[in-house]
Amino acid sequence: MADRFFVSALVSAFLLIILRVSPTIAQVKITIGHAAISPRIIPLVIAQEQGFFAKHGIESRLVLIKGAPTLVASLISGDIDLGYTGGPAVLGAAAQGVNFKILASISSRLTHTLIASPNIKKAEDLRGKKFGIQSIGGSTWMHTMLGLEYVGLDPKRDNLSILVIGDSVLIGQALEAGRIDAAVLDGVLVRRLKSKGFSVIAELQPANIPMLNQGLVVTQGYLQKRSEVAERVLMALVESLGFSLAPASKPVVLKTMMKRFQITDAGVAEEGYQDYLTSVERKPYPSLEALRNIQRLMAVHNPKVATVRVEELIETRFIRKLDESGFIEKVSAAYGVK
Repeated sequence: MADRFFVSALVSAFLLIILRVSPTIAQVKITIGHAAISPRIIPLVIAQEQGFFAKHGIESRLVLIKGAPTLVASLISGDIDLGYTGGPAVLGAAAQGVNFKILASISSRLTHTLIASPNIKKAEDLRGKKFGIQSIGGSTWMHTMLGLEYVGLDPKRDNLSILVIGDSVLIGQALEAGRIDAAVLDGVLVRRLKSKGFSVIAELQPANIPMLNQGLVVTQGYLQKRSEVAERVLMALVESLGFSLAPASKPVVLKTMMKRFQITDAGVAEEGYQDYLTSVERKPYPSLEALRNIQRLMAVHNPKVATVRVEELIETRFIRKLDESGFIEKVSAAYGVK
Protein backbone atom coordinates (compact mmCIF):
# COMPACT_ATOMS: atom_id res chain seq x y z
CA MET A 1 0.00 0.00 0.00
CA ALA A 2 2.79 2.39 1.00
CA ASP A 3 4.75 1.46 -2.14
CA ARG A 4 1.70 2.14 -4.32
CA PHE A 5 1.18 5.53 -2.62
CA PHE A 6 4.86 6.41 -3.15
CA VAL A 7 4.72 5.51 -6.85
CA SER A 8 1.50 7.49 -7.30
CA ALA A 9 3.01 10.54 -5.60
CA LEU A 10 6.15 10.24 -7.73
CA VAL A 11 4.13 10.08 -10.95
CA SER A 12 2.07 13.11 -9.90
CA ALA A 13 5.20 15.10 -9.13
CA PHE A 14 6.71 14.13 -12.49
CA LEU A 15 3.59 15.22 -14.36
CA LEU A 16 3.61 18.56 -12.58
CA ILE A 17 7.21 19.10 -13.66
CA ILE A 18 6.39 18.21 -17.25
CA LEU A 19 3.36 20.48 -17.31
CA ARG A 20 5.17 23.15 -15.31
CA VAL A 21 1.86 24.11 -13.68
CA SER A 22 1.61 24.86 -9.97
CA PRO A 23 -1.26 22.91 -8.38
CA THR A 24 -1.78 25.71 -5.82
CA ILE A 25 -2.50 28.55 -8.30
CA ALA A 26 -6.05 28.99 -9.52
CA GLN A 27 -6.27 29.76 -13.22
CA VAL A 28 -7.53 33.27 -14.01
CA LYS A 29 -8.95 33.99 -17.47
CA ILE A 30 -7.61 37.14 -19.14
CA THR A 31 -7.46 38.68 -22.61
CA ILE A 32 -4.32 40.41 -23.86
CA GLY A 33 -4.54 42.58 -26.96
CA HIS A 34 -1.65 43.41 -29.27
CA ALA A 35 -1.79 45.99 -32.03
CA ALA A 36 0.73 44.61 -34.50
CA ILE A 37 2.33 41.43 -35.77
CA SER A 38 6.10 41.52 -35.50
CA PRO A 39 8.91 39.49 -33.91
CA ARG A 40 8.40 41.57 -30.75
CA ILE A 41 5.12 39.76 -29.92
CA ILE A 42 6.99 36.44 -29.61
CA PRO A 43 7.21 36.66 -25.77
CA LEU A 44 3.41 36.67 -25.65
CA VAL A 45 3.05 33.74 -28.03
CA ILE A 46 5.81 31.69 -26.38
CA ALA A 47 4.32 32.35 -22.93
CA GLN A 48 1.03 30.91 -24.14
CA GLU A 49 2.29 28.01 -26.26
CA GLN A 50 5.00 26.85 -23.83
CA GLY A 51 2.70 27.00 -20.81
CA PHE A 52 4.31 29.91 -18.94
CA PHE A 53 1.01 31.72 -18.49
CA ALA A 54 -0.58 28.53 -17.18
CA LYS A 55 2.35 27.94 -14.85
CA HIS A 56 1.66 31.27 -13.20
CA GLY A 57 -2.09 30.79 -12.96
CA ILE A 58 -3.18 32.54 -16.16
CA GLU A 59 -5.54 31.20 -18.81
CA SER A 60 -4.68 33.59 -21.60
CA ARG A 61 -6.39 34.65 -24.80
CA LEU A 62 -4.30 36.68 -27.24
CA VAL A 63 -6.13 38.89 -29.72
CA LEU A 64 -4.87 41.04 -32.56
CA ILE A 65 -6.45 44.49 -32.46
CA LYS A 66 -5.35 46.41 -35.51
CA GLY A 67 -4.25 49.90 -34.69
CA ALA A 68 -3.10 51.31 -31.36
CA PRO A 69 -6.12 53.67 -31.00
CA THR A 70 -8.51 50.70 -31.22
CA LEU A 71 -6.45 48.78 -28.67
CA VAL A 72 -6.56 51.77 -26.32
CA ALA A 73 -10.34 51.93 -26.71
CA SER A 74 -10.59 48.20 -25.94
CA LEU A 75 -8.58 48.66 -22.75
CA ILE A 76 -10.78 51.54 -21.63
CA SER A 77 -13.99 49.59 -22.32
CA GLY A 78 -12.70 46.49 -20.57
CA ASP A 79 -12.94 44.30 -23.68
CA ILE A 80 -9.33 43.36 -23.03
CA ASP A 81 -7.53 43.16 -19.69
CA LEU A 82 -4.01 44.08 -20.71
CA GLY A 83 -2.47 45.68 -23.77
CA TYR A 84 0.81 45.00 -25.53
CA THR A 85 1.61 48.23 -27.31
CA GLY A 86 4.00 51.15 -27.68
CA GLY A 87 4.65 54.37 -25.82
CA PRO A 88 2.88 56.69 -28.30
CA ALA A 89 -0.48 55.01 -27.64
CA VAL A 90 -0.08 55.42 -23.87
CA LEU A 91 1.03 59.04 -24.12
CA GLY A 92 -1.76 59.89 -26.53
CA ALA A 93 -4.32 58.45 -24.13
CA ALA A 94 -2.76 60.23 -21.16
CA ALA A 95 -3.07 63.55 -22.99
CA GLN A 96 -6.83 62.85 -23.13
CA GLY A 97 -6.99 62.14 -19.39
CA VAL A 98 -6.91 58.32 -19.54
CA ASN A 99 -4.73 56.76 -16.84
CA PHE A 100 -2.66 53.84 -18.08
CA LYS A 101 0.28 52.20 -16.38
CA ILE A 102 3.24 50.63 -18.21
CA LEU A 103 4.39 47.57 -16.26
CA ALA A 104 7.20 46.49 -18.57
CA SER A 105 9.00 47.63 -21.68
CA ILE A 106 9.76 44.58 -23.80
CA SER A 107 11.53 46.64 -26.47
CA SER A 108 13.12 49.92 -25.36
CA ARG A 109 15.65 50.90 -28.01
CA LEU A 110 15.63 52.07 -31.59
CA THR A 111 16.82 49.09 -33.63
CA HIS A 112 16.46 50.73 -37.03
CA THR A 113 18.84 51.79 -39.79
CA LEU A 114 19.00 55.03 -41.76
CA ILE A 115 19.33 53.77 -45.31
CA ALA A 116 19.51 55.73 -48.57
CA SER A 117 19.79 55.44 -52.34
CA PRO A 118 23.10 53.97 -53.61
CA ASN A 119 24.40 57.36 -54.80
CA ILE A 120 24.07 58.86 -51.30
CA LYS A 121 27.10 58.00 -49.21
CA LYS A 122 26.99 60.17 -46.07
CA ALA A 123 24.58 62.17 -43.94
CA GLU A 124 25.52 65.49 -45.55
CA ASP A 125 24.35 64.15 -48.91
CA LEU A 126 20.80 63.92 -47.53
CA ARG A 127 20.24 67.67 -47.44
CA GLY A 128 17.31 68.59 -49.68
CA LYS A 129 16.29 64.92 -50.07
CA LYS A 130 12.99 63.07 -49.63
CA PHE A 131 12.21 60.71 -46.72
CA GLY A 132 9.32 58.27 -46.51
CA ILE A 133 7.14 57.71 -43.42
CA GLN A 134 3.80 56.05 -42.65
CA SER A 135 2.07 59.02 -41.01
CA ILE A 136 2.94 62.36 -39.45
CA GLY A 137 3.33 61.82 -35.73
CA GLY A 138 3.33 58.01 -36.05
CA SER A 139 6.02 55.52 -35.12
CA THR A 140 7.93 55.62 -38.42
CA TRP A 141 7.90 59.42 -38.25
CA MET A 142 9.37 59.24 -34.72
CA HIS A 143 12.02 56.76 -35.80
CA THR A 144 12.93 59.03 -38.68
CA MET A 145 13.16 62.14 -36.49
CA LEU A 146 15.38 60.33 -33.99
CA GLY A 147 17.57 59.01 -36.79
CA LEU A 148 17.96 62.49 -38.28
CA GLU A 149 18.85 63.90 -34.87
CA TYR A 150 21.49 61.23 -34.46
CA VAL A 151 23.26 62.15 -37.72
CA GLY A 152 22.91 65.87 -37.09
CA LEU A 153 20.21 66.77 -39.61
CA ASP A 154 17.18 69.01 -39.09
CA PRO A 155 14.16 68.79 -41.45
CA LYS A 156 13.64 72.56 -41.65
CA ARG A 157 17.24 73.70 -41.66
CA ASP A 158 18.34 71.06 -44.13
CA ASN A 159 15.27 71.37 -46.39
CA LEU A 160 14.18 67.74 -46.03
CA SER A 161 10.88 66.56 -47.50
CA ILE A 162 8.99 64.15 -45.25
CA LEU A 163 6.49 62.26 -47.42
CA VAL A 164 3.63 60.02 -46.24
CA ILE A 165 4.04 56.77 -48.17
CA GLY A 166 2.40 53.99 -46.17
CA ASP A 167 3.65 51.10 -44.06
CA SER A 168 7.29 49.99 -43.90
CA VAL A 169 6.97 47.61 -46.86
CA LEU A 170 5.60 50.41 -49.06
CA ILE A 171 8.34 52.75 -47.86
CA GLY A 172 10.96 50.19 -48.85
CA GLN A 173 9.36 49.79 -52.26
CA ALA A 174 9.28 53.59 -52.74
CA LEU A 175 12.98 53.77 -51.91
CA GLU A 176 13.75 51.03 -54.42
CA ALA A 177 11.70 52.79 -57.08
CA GLY A 178 13.43 56.10 -56.48
CA ARG A 179 10.31 57.96 -55.32
CA ILE A 180 12.11 58.81 -52.08
CA ASP A 181 15.81 59.11 -51.30
CA ALA A 182 16.05 57.68 -47.79
CA ALA A 183 14.15 56.07 -44.92
CA VAL A 184 14.56 54.72 -41.42
CA LEU A 185 13.68 51.01 -41.53
CA ASP A 186 14.60 47.81 -39.73
CA GLY A 187 14.83 44.06 -40.08
CA VAL A 188 14.32 42.20 -43.34
CA LEU A 189 13.67 45.38 -45.33
CA VAL A 190 17.08 46.80 -44.48
CA ARG A 191 18.89 43.57 -45.32
CA ARG A 192 17.11 43.41 -48.67
CA LEU A 193 18.02 46.99 -49.55
CA LYS A 194 21.64 46.51 -48.46
CA SER A 195 21.90 43.45 -50.71
CA LYS A 196 20.80 45.66 -53.62
CA GLY A 197 23.50 48.24 -53.01
CA PHE A 198 21.61 50.81 -50.99
CA SER A 199 23.76 52.86 -48.61
CA VAL A 200 23.70 52.51 -44.84
CA ILE A 201 24.07 56.02 -43.49
CA ALA A 202 23.75 55.06 -39.83
CA GLU A 203 23.06 51.94 -37.79
CA LEU A 204 20.94 53.26 -34.93
CA GLN A 205 20.93 50.24 -32.62
CA PRO A 206 24.51 50.74 -31.31
CA ALA A 207 23.55 54.32 -30.35
CA ASN A 208 21.07 52.95 -27.75
CA ILE A 209 18.49 55.61 -28.55
CA PRO A 210 15.58 55.15 -26.09
CA MET A 211 12.28 54.27 -27.78
CA LEU A 212 9.46 52.32 -26.14
CA ASN A 213 8.31 50.05 -28.94
CA GLN A 214 6.38 47.39 -27.00
CA GLY A 215 5.22 47.47 -23.42
CA LEU A 216 2.77 45.70 -21.13
CA VAL A 217 -0.01 48.18 -20.32
CA VAL A 218 -3.02 48.18 -17.99
CA THR A 219 -5.54 50.76 -16.85
CA GLN A 220 -5.12 52.28 -13.40
CA GLY A 221 -8.47 50.78 -12.42
CA TYR A 222 -7.48 47.25 -13.44
CA LEU A 223 -4.22 47.54 -11.54
CA GLN A 224 -6.02 48.62 -8.37
CA LYS A 225 -8.48 45.72 -8.55
CA ARG A 226 -6.28 42.92 -9.93
CA SER A 227 -2.67 43.76 -9.21
CA GLU A 228 -1.86 40.12 -8.41
CA VAL A 229 -3.05 39.07 -11.88
CA ALA A 230 -0.90 41.74 -13.52
CA GLU A 231 2.09 40.49 -11.54
CA ARG A 232 1.49 36.90 -12.65
CA VAL A 233 1.31 37.99 -16.29
CA LEU A 234 4.61 39.82 -15.90
CA MET A 235 6.23 36.76 -14.32
CA ALA A 236 5.12 34.66 -17.28
CA LEU A 237 6.49 37.20 -19.75
CA VAL A 238 9.83 37.39 -17.96
CA GLU A 239 10.10 33.61 -18.04
CA SER A 240 9.11 33.61 -21.71
CA LEU A 241 11.86 36.13 -22.45
CA GLY A 242 14.41 33.96 -20.66
CA PHE A 243 13.29 30.89 -22.58
CA SER A 244 13.05 32.53 -25.99
CA LEU A 245 16.43 34.28 -25.75
CA ALA A 246 18.22 31.04 -24.91
CA PRO A 247 20.29 29.55 -27.77
CA ALA A 248 18.89 26.10 -26.97
CA SER A 249 15.35 27.39 -27.61
CA LYS A 250 16.09 28.62 -31.12
CA PRO A 251 14.31 25.70 -32.90
CA VAL A 252 11.15 26.31 -30.84
CA VAL A 253 11.22 30.06 -31.46
CA LEU A 254 11.77 29.56 -35.21
CA LYS A 255 8.92 27.07 -35.39
CA THR A 256 6.65 29.45 -33.48
CA MET A 257 7.53 32.34 -35.78
CA MET A 258 6.91 30.32 -38.93
CA LYS A 259 3.55 29.14 -37.63
CA ARG A 260 2.37 32.44 -36.20
CA PHE A 261 3.52 34.63 -39.10
CA GLN A 262 2.77 32.01 -41.80
CA ILE A 263 6.40 31.95 -42.95
CA THR A 264 7.43 29.13 -45.28
CA ASP A 265 10.97 30.33 -46.05
CA ALA A 266 13.48 29.20 -43.40
CA GLY A 267 15.79 32.07 -44.37
CA VAL A 268 13.09 34.65 -43.68
CA ALA A 269 12.37 32.99 -40.33
CA GLU A 270 16.06 33.15 -39.45
CA GLU A 271 16.09 36.89 -40.22
CA GLY A 272 13.06 37.39 -37.99
CA TYR A 273 14.76 35.45 -35.22
CA GLN A 274 17.86 37.64 -35.41
CA ASP A 275 15.65 40.74 -35.32
CA TYR A 276 13.99 39.37 -32.21
CA LEU A 277 17.26 38.73 -30.37
CA THR A 278 18.37 42.31 -30.87
CA SER A 279 15.07 44.04 -30.12
CA VAL A 280 13.88 42.74 -26.72
CA GLU A 281 15.08 43.21 -23.15
CA ARG A 282 15.90 40.39 -20.76
CA LYS A 283 15.04 42.72 -17.87
CA PRO A 284 12.06 44.62 -19.25
CA TYR A 285 12.08 47.71 -17.05
CA PRO A 286 9.81 50.48 -18.36
CA SER A 287 12.03 53.18 -19.85
CA LEU A 288 11.38 56.72 -18.63
CA GLU A 289 13.95 58.07 -21.10
CA ALA A 290 12.09 56.40 -23.95
CA LEU A 291 8.79 57.97 -22.87
CA ARG A 292 10.42 61.38 -22.65
CA ASN A 293 11.78 60.95 -26.17
CA ILE A 294 8.30 60.10 -27.42
CA GLN A 295 6.72 62.97 -25.49
CA ARG A 296 9.16 65.47 -26.96
CA LEU A 297 8.35 64.36 -30.49
CA MET A 298 4.59 63.98 -30.05
CA ALA A 299 4.30 67.44 -28.49
CA VAL A 300 5.28 68.99 -31.81
CA HIS A 301 1.86 68.01 -33.21
CA ASN A 302 -0.14 67.57 -29.99
CA PRO A 303 0.67 70.25 -27.38
CA LYS A 304 -1.45 68.46 -24.76
CA VAL A 305 1.15 65.69 -24.64
CA ALA A 306 3.69 68.17 -23.23
CA THR A 307 1.57 68.50 -20.07
CA VAL A 308 1.66 64.77 -19.25
CA ARG A 309 3.79 63.75 -16.26
CA VAL A 310 5.41 60.76 -17.96
CA GLU A 311 6.89 59.40 -14.75
CA GLU A 312 3.33 58.77 -13.54
CA LEU A 313 2.72 56.43 -16.49
CA ILE A 314 5.34 53.94 -15.29
CA GLU A 315 4.78 51.30 -12.62
CA THR A 316 8.05 49.56 -11.77
CA ARG A 317 7.21 47.85 -8.48
CA PHE A 318 6.43 44.48 -10.07
CA ILE A 319 9.47 44.22 -12.33
CA ARG A 320 11.68 45.55 -9.52
CA LYS A 321 10.30 42.91 -7.19
CA LEU A 322 11.09 40.17 -9.72
CA ASP A 323 14.57 41.57 -10.22
CA GLU A 324 15.49 42.15 -6.57
CA SER A 325 14.10 38.76 -5.50
CA GLY A 326 16.43 37.06 -7.99
CA PHE A 327 13.58 35.71 -10.11
CA ILE A 328 14.90 37.17 -13.37
CA GLU A 329 18.41 35.86 -12.84
CA LYS A 330 17.10 32.47 -11.78
CA VAL A 331 15.01 32.19 -14.94
CA SER A 332 17.89 33.32 -17.13
CA ALA A 333 20.28 30.84 -15.54
CA ALA A 334 17.77 28.00 -15.88
CA TYR A 335 17.61 28.51 -19.65
CA GLY A 336 21.28 29.36 -20.15
CA VAL A 337 20.93 33.08 -20.90
CA LYS A 338 23.72 35.40 -19.77
